[in-house]
Amino acid sequence: MMNAGQTSQNRLPRVLVVDDEEHITELVGMGLGYNGFEVERVGSGRAALDAVERRKPDLIVLDVMLPDLDGFEVARRLRQSEGAGTRIPVIFLTARDTTADKVQGLRIGSDDYVTKPFSIEELIERVKAVLRRAGGTGPGESRLSYADLELDEETRDVWRAGRLIELTPTEYKLLHYLLSNARRVLTRDQILEHVWDYTFAGNASVLETYISYLRHKVDESGLPLIHTVRGVGYTLRLPPESEGTPRQP
Repeated sequence: MMNAGQTSQNRLPRVLVVDDEEHITELVGMGLGYNGFEVERVGSGRAALDAVERRKPDLIVLDVMLPDLDGFEVARRLRQSEGAGTRIPVIFLTARDTTADKVQGLRIGSDDYVTKPFSIEELIERVKAVLRRAGGTGPGESRLSYADLELDEETRDVWRAGRLIELTPTEYKLLHYLLSNARRVLTRDQILEHVWDYTFAGNASVLETYISYLRHKVDESGLPLIHTVRGVGYTLRLPPESEGTPRQP
């Protein structure tokens, strides 16, 4: 059996799979089990919340269309109960593929979004990638900064003009990559490979959605720093007319 990566307690990572279609939970559970995960399967939103209360998983694969509480409501209640503590990563699994749905999931604090129909191989790779991101990139020795944007690699705090910005693990890793390469143009493939660890095609919409929400948080006040380079990718820099503005390296 391929090991998915033992936790610090030397145990298999636990994944809670939530879907009212039993054949889906069985398929996902079997695939994850073969890849070194411990899996619990439930078929409703309330059952999911009860399962988390009994034993906290390392990640939740959460269907949006559930018979009692929909996935968004389950995630919202989960985030409320977690407070300022460590958040459980959530991957939404759903047939709904609109930008509005994705943004709603991001606002709640999801870490990825998989659209049905999906390949079990792709879902497993996304589960592994999200768990790697949630585990952090290790303590840093310094702060990264550009213009009035600062990121502390040790505490993982981010500030814009002295204002603390709350980011999900995925948003943090995306911003960290952009900030580490400030003023460089990064291709979509480079970003997907570094941030999401994706080795398959067709994930441009995921990146665009996260870029949009990150802009909302980072560029809400002040000059826009995250820019699209049409046909190539993205870059973090001051607008051209402000390039002469003094800034930290």
